Amino acid sequence: MTDKMSTHQAEEDARNEDIRIYVDGELKPRAQATVSVYDSGFMLGDGVWEGLRLYNGSWAFLDEHMDRLFEAARAIDLDIGMDRDGVIAALRETQRANDMQTDAHARLMVTRGVKMRPFQHPSLSRSGPTMVIIMEHSRPQLPRPIRLATVPHLRGLPMTQDPKLNSHSKLNCILACIAAEKAGADEALMLDVNGFVNTTNACNFFIVRKGEVWTSTGDYCMNGITRQKVIDLCRADGIPVHERNYSLVDTYGAQEAFLTGTFGAQTPVGSIDGRVIGTGEIGPVTERIRALYKGLIERECA
Repeated sequence: MTDKMSTHQAEEDARNEDIRIYVDGELKPRAQATVSVYDSGFMLGDGVWEGLRLYNGSWAFLDEHMDRLFEAARAIDLDIGMDRDGVIAALRETQRANDMQTDAHARLMVTRGVKMRPFQHPSLSRSGPTMVIIMEHSRPQLPRPIRLATVPHLRGLPMTQDPKLNSHSKLNCILACIAAEKAGADEALMLDVNGFVNTTNACNFFIVRKGEVWTSTGDYCMNGITRQKVIDLCRADGIPVHERNYSLVDTYGAQEAFLTGTFGAQTPVGSIDGRVIGTGEIGPVTERIRALYKGLIERECA
């Protein structure tokens, strides 16, 4: 059995050594694509980001990703410095520079920009935002289902750091992932503040019980675009789906479990806290949802 892996594991692709990266309007070779040590994102995690997936020349669910990016920027009072059309133009410019048509992943990041002095106050960021777009040839390669471990780190309340915010400040999730790896798993299963099953450190989480699909209420997790697409597909195809509170007891007794995210779409979970889920392999409901999602992508990115 493969020892170490993650939900973002991809095939090796030598072309990624020569990618061009967008940095504030310039396309730079990978080794030269840098930002200042005074940048707000580097110094304080002060920024927001989006992950996007390219299929057949089109960026899947582009409008939803732009909605989320601009909503997050507004929430932290960050002026991106360009409108939606400008951001999309930068994305497509980077795509053309790298001659990418499909099986590519983009990480689009915007920070508050370079600070005058190395301190916290946002007024010290006076040069305008920093925008970076990293685009890689990227085909998921998962040799086995993911193993999860429940960790003590929680997805918290909105008045601390709203878990719906796709911010650069990911230390809580990183610590959760480290704890899961120390426990012999690949990634972390995180609970909410009430002790109900919530999400993983990197993806949204679903279980299947008696043919019904369950996921969290969404109150304490990232408002995942793939998550919502799966919920919508289930409803349209007659698969019972519930956004609800449920416990680890419910989870351990599930017949299937899977993760959703822009990169991996639907990733099967084989075990949680050492307990095999179902057969330990991808289950029939997850397979059905995968097929429905593939059809949606084909229609969206025709």
